[in-house]
Amino acid sequence: MSEEFKGQAEASGELPAPAIGPPPPSPSPVLFGPHGLRAGWRLLCYVGLVMLTAWSLRIAGTHLLQHNIGGLWSNLLGEVGGVVAAFIPAPIMGRVEKRRFGVYGLPAKGAFGRNFWVGSLWGFAAISLLLLAIGALGDFSASGLALHGERILKLGAFWAFVFLCVGLFEEFLARGYAQFTLAQGIGFWPAAVLLSVAFGALHLGNPGENRVGIVAVVMIALFFCLTLRRTGNLWFAVGFHAAFDWGESYFYSVPDSGSVSPGHLLNSSFHGSHWITGGTDGPEGSLFILVLIVVLCLAFVRAYPEVRYDARNT
Repeated sequence: MSEEFKGQAEASGELPAPAIGPPPPSPSPVLFGPHGLRAGWRLLCYVGLVMLTAWSLRIAGTHLLQHNIGGLWSNLLGEVGGVVAAFIPAPIMGRVEKRRFGVYGLPAKGAFGRNFWVGSLWGFAAISLLLLAIGALGDFSASGLALHGERILKLGAFWAFVFLCVGLFEEFLARGYAQFTLAQGIGFWPAAVLLSVAFGALHLGNPGENRVGIVAVVMIALFFCLTLRRTGNLWFAVGFHAAFDWGESYFYSVPDSGSVSPGHLLNSSFHGSHWITGGTDGPEGSLFILVLIVVLCLAFVRAYPEVRYDARNT
């Protein structure tokens, strides 16, 4: 049929008009936004994968522990398992989202670089100042070494690695993928507050925790969010976290969130008011730590004035 005849036929109504089908269904606004799957659902997927990975590792760990792996090594195994459980789901989600792992807070380029070591110095200085303040009131003392010879170096290195795993696990779980994703949905600081409160709630089950200690956990979590915001990644927070815990548990040999680590360096003890010493919670439950965290935030803002992290533009 010629184009001229076809046009005449359409005009006279002799040819039927082309059929127009229903428009394709649009994605559910509850699940999808302008940039794909909404942040809340992505975070839920990540948490589910973390739980599945942790469950699988727990079964494998139980099998290993039946073969005489216990004591300090079971402690190490648990922390390494935590790192694996927090990390493995992130590149899976990154593949779905078409993002590199490094955007979630731990870029390989800055691994164990300047931010990490500066953070480590801040962390060890922080626990030292806290115990110096408690000791100045006569409420903290050390009566000598609990270790001797090469065991000092061996156990010092062992606990350094354990607490490095603690820092990597807790920082990435609470302020890595979760912070990045939730910040895309509701903004950086609303996400930071929500996740910091959740981080504090996870510590409620620790032996010996007190109310001051839980408040301190939430506040230090917000401080770590500040370091992420101002440095652009989590390496400062990982270094601070690992060094603070190492200094607290191994070097100064005091309770950490209610538990004393075996194989610590000093014979340390607390005396006096639990409000000052933190009691069974250790210095993390002392009123002094609340003051310390405020000082840390003020000093950090002065030392790092620029904002370097923006999840919404990534």
